[in-house]
Amino acid sequence: MVARSLLVRRLQQCRLSTSLYRSASSAPVTKPVKNTTATPSNAPYPARPPRSWLSQKIKESPTARRFFLGVAGLLGYNSPKQLAAMRAYTMYEKLCALRADEERAFWRDRCHLPPTFQSWFTVTNLHVWLLTVRLRALPEPQGQYYLQALIDHFFLDVEDRVRAVLQPATRQKRHLPPPVASHTPDPTSELPTVQFYTVSNAGKEPKGNAPERLVTRQMKIFKEQWAGLGMAMDLGLVKGDAEMAGAVWRNLLGARGARGIIYPSSEVSKGDKPYFRRSINLVGGEVEKVSTLDKTGLEAEEAKDDGSGVHDFGPNEAALYVRYPELMADVVKYVRSELVRLEKLSDEQVMGRDGSSVDVMKFRRIRE
Repeated sequence: MVARSLLVRRLQQCRLSTSLYRSASSAPVTKPVKNTTATPSNAPYPARPPRSWLSQKIKESPTARRFFLGVAGLLGYNSPKQLAAMRAYTMYEKLCALRADEERAFWRDRCHLPPTFQSWFTVTNLHVWLLTVRLRALPEPQGQYYLQALIDHFFLDVEDRVRAVLQPATRQKRHLPPPVASHTPDPTSELPTVQFYTVSNAGKEPKGNAPERLVTRQMKIFKEQWAGLGMAMDLGLVKGDAEMAGAVWRNLLGARGARGIIYPSSEVSKGDKPYFRRSINLVGGEVEKVSTLDKTGLEAEEAKDDGSGVHDFGPNEAALYVRYPELMADVVKYVRSELVRLEKLSDEQVMGRDGSSVDVMKFRRIRE
């Protein structure tokens, strides 16, 4: 009798605990509404859009799924090269393309770079080189994939911007905002507008396409400048800070004062002899016929304005050369510190395999 009463009491306790557990942890389950007019008042979550015919067939048939994934793999979808291209584009978009604007005060006010597209290319090229140094240390073949993708995105964007700069336009103003010249693999993605340089025909109705001859010539010059900067900076990494400072002076500061500093004189101060002299790059495409230098002389070429805006300081601005050692030291220190910081990042962080954003690679300020 006692055993029976204990059994009944035990069953009652079990039922009570079960009812309390259900009331505390269980919630009424509402079936999803199939119509597309569901609102938050009558459905716990929005209705899913109907699957397409292809998606339904692939889900139902394992054979069709394997076939579809095999074809996608042959086309390169989700391949190491495609993943590298997507990651490299994000690197270029967020780390390199905006550096000239982010450090505009340093490059334009302290280094006296003119607000031209050539200046923007030079600053951007420096930061692309900084990334290439780190990407070359990635294991193969990943390093080659990321390196090639970064350079491709860089020059595709440069070509788009060159075409926008050289595009002829009419005098009639457009009411629409000027388009942003940028290379974007995703139609929904846009590179931010660069304010470092100005486009003379922005906001005007385009009259035609940019001349292909001029575009091809400019791209050849930029390719040679990219290769020259990379070789000079690589040599500076090996030989030391003095060699790197020389590379910075030649490539970023326009090699001002290469043939000496001209101080004010009575003839120049009166304006009788206007002063203008630029550094000559015999390989970079500025001199069309190098063989004619023996006849015309180097001084004649130095007096020609190549449109870059970078030339020697005039006699009345000779005091600006005093800042040059400090500027070269700042840039060399910045380059060295950024390379060390990027070296400390793991390969997984650089490639984003651990979910890291490219913000971990974001460059710091030059005079930080």
